[in-house]
Amino acid sequence: QVQLVESGGDLVQPGGSLRLACAASGSISNFYAMGWYRQAPGKQRELVAVIISGGGTHYDNDVKGRFTISRDNAKNTMYLQMDSLKPEDTAVYYCNGKQSGIDYWGQGTQVTVSS
Repeated sequence: QVQLVESGGDLVQPGGSLRLACAASGSISNFYAMGWYRQAPGKQRELVAVIISGGGTHYDNDVKGRFTISRDNAKNTMYLQMDSLKPEDTAVYYCNGKQSGIDYWGQGTQVTVSS
């Protein structure tokens, strides 16, 4: 069973940048889609961005133009570059991979945007 481990969460000031990484214990080329989700306190988990095996991407409107999702199959790692961060981006960010009808999740990494 593939395990996903997120890293890169931190405390950052508004307007700052962070890059999250999601490292897989196995090949991510078997995932037909991978994505980042986030969950703020008291709110439901929501989709942030997704990238499919062909390279196509989709972003939530709230992050479009500020966040960039990418994947490096050779390193079995997916990334989320987050720029122009806002306080409302504060949340636990989760990595997700979809393979053979199964959803795989990481344990999350905390991103806090505050001055």
